[in-house]
Amino acid sequence: MNPAQKLVLRRATVFDVFQMSRVLIRSITHLCAADHGNDPRLVSLWTANKDPQSIRGRIQSGSELWVAELADQIAAVGGVRQGTKVSLLYVDPGYIRRGIGRALLARLEQELADQGCLQASLEATHTARAFYLRFGWVQTGASEDWHGMTQFPMRKSLHPTKKG
Repeated sequence: MNPAQKLVLRRATVFDVFQMSRVLIRSITHLCAADHGNDPRLVSLWTANKDPQSIRGRIQSGSELWVAELADQIAAVGGVRQGTKVSLLYVDPGYIRRGIGRALLARLEQELADQGCLQASLEATHTARAFYLRFGWVQTGASEDWHGMTQFPMRKSLHPTKKG
């Protein structure tokens, strides 16, 4: 990351949906080939709910979606669900290897910890599994199949901060 550019981590708003959709679809299409094997059917299935309208609906229904913004551009999208789960984390291909995914993951973990979560969970793709392992996540069971793609159940112990 250019030191002059400040990374901003914030809750997503309905005004972000077009950039968020672009990031999600680009990340899945270009960075997750090890998972979908460039199979158009699998890419379409995986990205089906990543359109602006679906994202807007998730935000309006109270889903906790976050963005990492660099120079007024959304570089990554993340989310938490049910107070215990990292529901998604995708970095735009143009922003990989800059620490943005790591920073957003740390923010999502902090959000869960602030909500009192002691044990966070997620399902990692083959592509993302090594990333999560580097940051203290552990695989908790056998891999699972999602429409022909492998997911790895993972957990991490969190230490909530005390407020007040």
